[in-house]
Amino acid sequence: MLKCRDVAERASEYIDHELSWRGYLAVRLHLLMCRVCREYVRQLSLVAHALQHLPADEVTSDRP
Repeated sequence: MLKCRDVAERASEYIDHELSWRGYLAVRLHLLMCRVCREYVRQLSLVAHALQHLPADEVTSDRP
């Protein structure tokens, strides 16, 4: 069983579908039982989705 720290370390790979089948299932099982990690992965997914839809010059800009 994964711990919350393990899920946090694998969250980006989980969102990007880069985990093995076994890794995906381990994260998924933890998310089914842990509301805090579910919310963390949901928020991380929203940020990743938003960044994918920004124009390239806004993502690489050095503006404060």
